[in-house]
Amino acid sequence: MTATQRDTSASEARRARLAAAIDADWPYLEAFALDLHAHPELMFEEHRSAGKLVGSLREAGFEVEAPAGGLDTAFIARHGFGPGGPRIALMAEYDALPEIGHACGHNLIATAALGAARALRSALEASGGELLVIGCPAEEGGGGKILLLRAGVFEGVDAALMFHPGSRTMTIRGALAAARVTMRFYGKAAHAASTPELGINALDACLLTFHAINALRQHVKDETRIHGIITHGGSAPNIVPDYAEAKFLIRHRRHEEVDALKERVLAAARGAAAAVGARVEFDEGLAYAERRVNVPMAARFAAHLEAQGEAVKPAPAIGGVGSSDFGNVSQVVPAIHPYVAIVPEGVSAHTPEFAAAAASPAGMRGLRLAATALAATAADLITDPELLAAARADFGGTAAAGGTA
Repeated sequence: MTATQRDTSASEARRARLAAAIDADWPYLEAFALDLHAHPELMFEEHRSAGKLVGSLREAGFEVEAPAGGLDTAFIARHGFGPGGPRIALMAEYDALPEIGHACGHNLIATAALGAARALRSALEASGGELLVIGCPAEEGGGGKILLLRAGVFEGVDAALMFHPGSRTMTIRGALAAARVTMRFYGKAAHAASTPELGINALDACLLTFHAINALRQHVKDETRIHGIITHGGSAPNIVPDYAEAKFLIRHRRHEEVDALKERVLAAARGAAAAVGARVEFDEGLAYAERRVNVPMAARFAAHLEAQGEAVKPAPAIGGVGSSDFGNVSQVVPAIHPYVAIVPEGVSAHTPEFAAAAASPAGMRGLRLAATALAATAADLITDPELLAAARADFGGTAAAGGTA
């Protein structure tokens, strides 16, 4: 038997033990995922969800720091297998979306990390290394992972893993960099019928901004995305609006392009405000970086999915990607963010249909596949120095991912 064959055999044996542990824990994990789904919480408000995860990890024997990183709903759970060795992190997300709940499947993401961690704690035999579960709030716009990075939570982590439910099972997939901007337009109120000449219409400035950005769209690079909503447009139709507000997301495959494009968007808003005599102020949110995918880690995760009978597909050549604060983590730590299908292709996340799928039998199937593959890949990283070395080498030489690396 060659060294490669021995490594493969050992990895398969570890996966079998971990899969058995997840099978034994399955009724608990399924109920856990459904409970999170039934009680969605918005970004930075995930007190119940974080509390349940913390309680479960403590019950399983982890040492848990909660809150963590200066965030009330973040936590760090730790289990050491022995002195030395790598530090491997599983990331849990558990915030939901306004009105449509877990339409991004974060109940499955959190439970997969939990299930993998509980299996590793009970079934992995290792002489060294440390397993972390990092509770990451506010992925849906709040940039929780960015704040945890700034707080030093990921310092010393050798590799980070999570999974995401989707419409296509694929392990190598990039994501767009993104910038968030809130625009606040200020005008002057007046009676819209008797003295309109005294007013300055902030809503007109806001609407002109949308028209200017629409004109800009035909002069931007491929895979640019600019989209926004009006969050305040006035109080009554007979009052000239003295205040209007809009929120925009600006995306591209590279953060450098996002930075340049953002300046053009801000210039459009300034020009629109000036056209009606209003003024505009900007509040820029945390910037999400593009995603780097660690190819050796992704390949190992794919192998563990395929061993469970799941077909892994290539990513589409173009389009079909969003943005996540995971991208910021992937810029500083070897990391993977694979997808496991829970809906047919053509069904989008952030929809009521996807929210329903996150509590469906298909969602539970995806959860089980992902928890097993996460546990097995993390176990390989802890116990197989060659895999960890390959992950480090790939991270040192890989450009930011755009769907192929």
